[in-house]
Amino acid sequence: MSRTPSSSSNANPRVVVIGAGIVGCSLADELTARGWTDVTVLDQGPLPAPGGSTSHAPGLVFQTSPSRTLTRFARYTVEKFGSLEADGVPCFQPVGGLELATTQERLAELHRRAGYAASWGVRGEVVGAARCKELWPLIDESVVLGGFHTPDDGLARALLACRAQLERAVARGARFLDRHTVTGIEKEGGRVTAVVTDRGTFPADHVVSAAGFWGPVIGRLAGVDVPLQPLAHQYAKTEPLAELSGRRREASRPILRFQDRDLYFREHTDRIGIGSYAHRPLPVDPFAVPSYDEARARTMDMPSSYPFTPEDWAPSWEECRRLLPALRATEIDTGFNGVFSFTPDGMPVLGESRALRGFWLAEAVWVTHSAGVAKAVAEWMVNGRPSLDVHECDLTRFEEAQRSPAYIRERGSQQFAEVYDVIHPLQPLAHPRPLRVSPFHARQEQLGASFLEGGGWERPHWYEANAALADGLDLPARDAWSARHWSPIAAAEARATRENVALYDMTPLRRLEVTGPGALDFLDRMTTNNLRKKPGAVTYTLLLDHTGGIRSDLTVARLAPDRFQVGANSPADLDWLLRHAPDDVHIADITSGTCCVGVWGPLARDLVQPLTQDDFSHEAFGYFRAKRTYLGHVPVTAMRLSYVGELGWELYTTADLGLRLWDTLWEAGRHLGVIAAGRSAFNSLRLEKGYRAWGVDMTDEHDPYEAGLGFAVRPDKDFVGRDALRSRAPGDLARRLTPLLLDDPAAVVLGKEPVLVDGTPSGYVTSASYGYTLGRCVAYAWLPTLASGTAVHIEYAGEKVPATVADEPLFDPKMTRIRR
Repeated sequence: MSRTPSSSSNANPRVVVIGAGIVGCSLADELTARGWTDVTVLDQGPLPAPGGSTSHAPGLVFQTSPSRTLTRFARYTVEKFGSLEADGVPCFQPVGGLELATTQERLAELHRRAGYAASWGVRGEVVGAARCKELWPLIDESVVLGGFHTPDDGLARALLACRAQLERAVARGARFLDRHTVTGIEKEGGRVTAVVTDRGTFPADHVVSAAGFWGPVIGRLAGVDVPLQPLAHQYAKTEPLAELSGRRREASRPILRFQDRDLYFREHTDRIGIGSYAHRPLPVDPFAVPSYDEARARTMDMPSSYPFTPEDWAPSWEECRRLLPALRATEIDTGFNGVFSFTPDGMPVLGESRALRGFWLAEAVWVTHSAGVAKAVAEWMVNGRPSLDVHECDLTRFEEAQRSPAYIRERGSQQFAEVYDVIHPLQPLAHPRPLRVSPFHARQEQLGASFLEGGGWERPHWYEANAALADGLDLPARDAWSARHWSPIAAAEARATRENVALYDMTPLRRLEVTGPGALDFLDRMTTNNLRKKPGAVTYTLLLDHTGGIRSDLTVARLAPDRFQVGANSPADLDWLLRHAPDDVHIADITSGTCCVGVWGPLARDLVQPLTQDDFSHEAFGYFRAKRTYLGHVPVTAMRLSYVGELGWELYTTADLGLRLWDTLWEAGRHLGVIAAGRSAFNSLRLEKGYRAWGVDMTDEHDPYEAGLGFAVRPDKDFVGRDALRSRAPGDLARRLTPLLLDDPAAVVLGKEPVLVDGTPSGYVTSASYGYTLGRCVAYAWLPTLASGTAVHIEYAGEKVPATVADEPLFDPKMTRIRR
């Protein structure tokens, strides 16, 4: 087969999609609909059911998720499949969904899920046990407390949806080739050039791995890490039920979740299909799954279907019969253990690899999200970015320490076990911990730190050593949910920071070193603010994409003419900068080799100044300045920054000197009453000042003006995204990131709740925390532009909590506490 060099600038690029399951078929349809018609879809198995997870998927589509991105993916899947037919049969059956509660804890969770649904635009309501019985007459009403009914959810006929999209893509020029096993990925100059199969080689400008649980196999061929773990999941069908006899429709009742026992149910005409997550995790080695064998085609089992294990099923069967008494008169007719994919955080893995340009991943995707994922990836490939925020799914999001096979296996298995669990937004996964610790970890343990986890890092949220400081604080009682992973000690630590001085471990915050002759020009071009300042300057600035969306926010310290330290967010920031860096710029992630202590509070200068010969006065060391100095025996880079709204510094040193730095500061601060403070207090303090958190308060769906960050934009300079911003008037915005103060001093919300304006859901909360200085809970929310003083309601666990639009910053608007 003839081959030509890769050319990603072709008007009609050559695309090879590996995998003809629901994701591959959906992607071919989405790409060809956007004019990329030179698309070849390869699969090792026979079409239309090549044997992957799609071939056995039960097709449940519950749209509501704590993740706005996953919910939007699912909404598009419902919308698209609802418009498709194959052989006159609809590809989606909107029977609705019903999630049951048999415990008070689950019922409270269903109210929270109803809040997510309202926030993300999904119809749903919490209903009583009687209504659950009407919707599903076979249930034993006496064991049910209530349910969450979503009328637009339903059943996706995955293989029919594959066929319908395949036919549309073929009509536009795509081709689908089955019985082609991929044996290699060719590359040249860091770009993919072809896919090699046992039946020929296919030149390509872009290759998309949509291979499902075979993703790691394809990734290894390309030299690209694919962090997913396949696991087997039990699914069974009953014998015919008398109660369902005479039915002709495949299903007429809502798909049913019995999450308290890790079970779900759907009708198969006169039978019930049952899926269980209650059994032990059953990991599958993707490299051991047999490939399609033409010689054994008639006798070969579906590769994604493993033998049913009755011993794992037995406890679940008893629970099924308890909920649905009609099952006591029947038995399981057929069952299998179906293989599908889990990642360490339960999210898909999407995007283009920087290690091999033109090689894309669309992996760990369930039928529920398939069409939405395909649309996002197609937009990404054709337009340069998806139309919605996908940072939670970005293939770069995992740290190096989170990519070991052992970590992926352990976390993937835990995701399986917890798929239906009630998970608090702050709840960390239990294993493997500790994985990453700062140099101060031993001292933190001695102080009784309560650790949560993020990015593999152990992060203190409060310290039991400060418990006595909380005595006598007049704090409102919290509900059981908001009291999880919280302590009144956080209020004491916030107060100590406002009144005295505290040490904060800021080590997990990402640090990049950017050096080289072209470093200044490069960073100034990539970001929105003016970086052409003398060494010693620190600048808050933004990374935008070409549409003006906020990819990240950064603090950039110019430490020398051609050396910068950049405070960044996720690994995606490093990836983005490396993709654009010219040859005369070097970028290194120095996070793991360094550490940072934030010293903040009115007495911060009293603590730090005696340790150094340099002048730390406001006149000599102003706000947003940096200086290399020594604190005692420790060389540090000191930056006059504060994300808690108080006087202080971020103090950086190498990891080997971190413990000495902590001990030096601690000893020097004893006479001042210094404490260690955690992230719970930090979050409260930063929200009182209105400081944004990227990925929570704003993403690339938002521009700087909407997010209240227009001060970090210099429109008179050239930067990525400037042209897009020129068409937007900063003072004429349809929506804004809006500060809210809850009216009731005892009320608390946590984030992602719907905000009602005049009784109508009009936006959602991003960040929220009790403001201990203000005596009110602070919430930020994306809302239509509203005047200060406007009354709104936040729906929290089924209750409508009054709140008021406030002016920001809520605390110290004249910045007198920081600039002193």
